[in-house]
Amino acid sequence: MIRTRPNLVLALLLSAVAALAQRGTPPPQQLAFAPYHASGVYDLGETVGWTVTPGPVAPTYLYKWTIRRNNAVVLKEGKLDLSSGKDKIEIAGDQPEMIYVAIQAYANLNGEVPAAPAAAEGGGGRGPASPFAGGNAGRSNGYYAVGAAVAPTKLGLSTPRPLDFDAFWDDKLAAQAKIPINPVLTPVQTDVEGVEMDMFQLDALGSRAHGYVAKPAKEGKFPAVMQLQYAGVYALNARADAQRAAKGWLVINVDSHDKLPNDPSGGIPAGYQAVGNNDREKCYFLSMYLRDSRALDYLMTRPDWDGKTIVLTGGSMGGQQSLVLAGLRPDKITAVLVCVPAGADSNGDLHGRKAGYPNWPSDKPDVMQTALYFDTVNFASRIKAPVMAGFGFIDTIAPPAGVWTALNQIPSRKEPLPMIESEHDNLTPIQGRACPARTNEILDTLVAGAEFMPDGIRQ
Repeated sequence: MIRTRPNLVLALLLSAVAALAQRGTPPPQQLAFAPYHASGVYDLGETVGWTVTPGPVAPTYLYKWTIRRNNAVVLKEGKLDLSSGKDKIEIAGDQPEMIYVAIQAYANLNGEVPAAPAAAEGGGGRGPASPFAGGNAGRSNGYYAVGAAVAPTKLGLSTPRPLDFDAFWDDKLAAQAKIPINPVLTPVQTDVEGVEMDMFQLDALGSRAHGYVAKPAKEGKFPAVMQLQYAGVYALNARADAQRAAKGWLVINVDSHDKLPNDPSGGIPAGYQAVGNNDREKCYFLSMYLRDSRALDYLMTRPDWDGKTIVLTGGSMGGQQSLVLAGLRPDKITAVLVCVPAGADSNGDLHGRKAGYPNWPSDKPDVMQTALYFDTVNFASRIKAPVMAGFGFIDTIAPPAGVWTALNQIPSRKEPLPMIESEHDNLTPIQGRACPARTNEILDTLVAGAEFMPDGIRQ
């Protein structure tokens, strides 16, 4: 998952490097930011701002800043002056928007620009090598970011929903319903005690769905949780499924691709997310979303399902698939728990909002038209289940303006979980940990038989 459009394999490798760096020694922090509102959320007309002070490490650079609306439209620029011990960055919040501020080192304190190190030594794992160190956005390159929301519950669709959206998807589901599921189960050994596990293969419209199913090794009927997967091509984590099943869940973990879940590649193209993106009938996400729906079909045939509880969960592209499936099959889902969900506001670049994954080119009208049929914002109005969604205010892969827009279309109860210091969670896992923690808390509540009843923004 990427900010621009390079080869996906390279992007995943670089993201992994960044994540590993974050888990090790954090980049030195020369700056600290105190938001005017601790929640990061402002009303229309309020001043959005931050007090900036030296961080734990004394500043050795000069910094410039740029304020952008929805990380796209430049509103204001300036330079930090910490000579008095602090400075401020602020702007009036004059419309529903996400405010994104980029703060970049541009020279040493004496005004000299240091030489960049060799490419392998810098850049924080993404982009060219940087002569600067530190930063709070998952890369040690002298780059910081802060974000805020202005009247975010009023953010609306940037592009109208296609008039035939519902008809298109209803026709696809009807066509798939005519195909027998034909489940094939292959037992899988696990070292987690008290759990039974299988690999599954199911026939879907135009492809096959694969994944793991795990359950407590005893008679009974169990609440179900469906795990949807983040972007990339990899083997699924069977042990994590077994550990969740040990807590009392019937677990269905769906591979995003038509391949065995223990296969790390399966011959899937590296840039799969761009396959067929100019034709809704050939788009890679068409078969992906239908496989998710077919896995749900299979789950509901199992005699060990309790007949009432189905929770969808996933992060990034897994959050994208969770929201889509909740919209495709609204009468079947009990709750949706997603972290940094991707795939929202795909046409945002045409309307003053920076779009994120799958980063389809906005200069191609046929691609932008196709994108509308796979965008989470257009499935959201169909969702009936309660939704919890965590998202980062400085996320450039799943931009928060798109997530808010999707949530605003959902008529059911929801719990937005702002993580105001978080980029995408593979880049800043520490700043993004509130969402998986909240997900596990809700799952523990649901498996115990209680309801999830969200009640607005979680502070």
